[in-house]
Amino acid sequence: MAAEHAPVPGSSASGAPALDLQTRLLHAGKRPTYAGGTAVNPPLVRASTVLFESTAQQREMRERRAGERIFSYGARGTPTGFALEDAVSELEGAHRTRLLPTGLAAIGMALLSYLRPGDHVLLTDSAYQPVRHLAGQWLRPYGIEYDFFAADGSDAQARMRPNTRMVYAECPGSLVYEMCDLPALAAMAHARGALVVADNTWGSGCQYRPLALGADVSVMAATKYLSGHSDVMMGTVATTEAAWEPLAARCDAFGMAVSPDDAWLVLRGMRSLAARLQMHEAHALEVAHWLQQHPAVATVFCPALPTHPGHALWLRDCQGTNGLVSLELQPGTAEAAVDRFIDGLRLFGIGASWGGYESLATAAHMAQARSVTDWSARGPVVRLHIGLESPRDLIADLEQGLAAL
Repeated sequence: MAAEHAPVPGSSASGAPALDLQTRLLHAGKRPTYAGGTAVNPPLVRASTVLFESTAQQREMRERRAGERIFSYGARGTPTGFALEDAVSELEGAHRTRLLPTGLAAIGMALLSYLRPGDHVLLTDSAYQPVRHLAGQWLRPYGIEYDFFAADGSDAQARMRPNTRMVYAECPGSLVYEMCDLPALAAMAHARGALVVADNTWGSGCQYRPLALGADVSVMAATKYLSGHSDVMMGTVATTEAAWEPLAARCDAFGMAVSPDDAWLVLRGMRSLAARLQMHEAHALEVAHWLQQHPAVATVFCPALPTHPGHALWLRDCQGTNGLVSLELQPGTAEAAVDRFIDGLRLFGIGASWGGYESLATAAHMAQARSVTDWSARGPVVRLHIGLESPRDLIADLEQGLAAL
């Protein structure tokens, strides 16, 4: 049996008996008061349980939280997460934002919030590849029909059905950065009663703003540029006011929340987002122009290049580019040669993500990533993420890597 602790000498200010040390350790320091200014960054608030002054206050908060953002329980967010939601809403020009554990979770919740059995959704052929797996594993078994439309949106109207409830776009597209006319796509979809959801991970809210171009919902993987340091997993879903309620209700019903520590890290990363993107853009364009001159390279994919098929739309709708550059090697290049090229790079990590400060390289299997566009006659594609290293050093590394071909 544990020994009893002796009471701590003294008494409280109210005259009540003094509390034992173990009790004071649990209750002290919860409401610190101090004189002075305010911290630059919002404080990190970790909480599952939230306490109220009375049962009446608890009841009032529970009644209000369906329509208001209330600090009422950890699964519904903490002040740290609320600060990040506000920052993302400002970035996206949105009514409100919800945070999800990963970018794919954000995509899944966007689909889940607005689609029901019997509905039909059009998915862009350029979508993040796990969206294809999600469609097969979840949409089809639950009675939601789907088709893929051309990445440039050219056949979207012809593929619409009477039961099409959503058009899901990604612009620029994954891997080779196809551009679509999002305002025209949104006007067509809205005229047919369909919602438009756009994956804005490439644009990060700085270079591209889907909600301003007509989309109803914008999804981002905060894992990438918003975080900027390759150490956080998170997704965001930002909506117009008209589209907000279904998302909010479904996220609450599923208990979707993120760690306040992760929210704090993403919020810190966002402070330098614009400055980092300017460096990524400058470095990527220098590398892209060099790659265009290399005889082993058939095509360089970057929407900021005048040779890119969607360059005119990029000029109209985007405010810049980022660190993503993909290259198509000459047709007939063997897979083993592609592996030698990537394995021979010294400054590029081999990794599937992007958006951190570091440079990365990975093979893109376009035959698996596209079903509307036929890539069978083209050369293998390698996606590069150009980081904050010196572009001169990166070019030298690419030059010796391409020599292995």
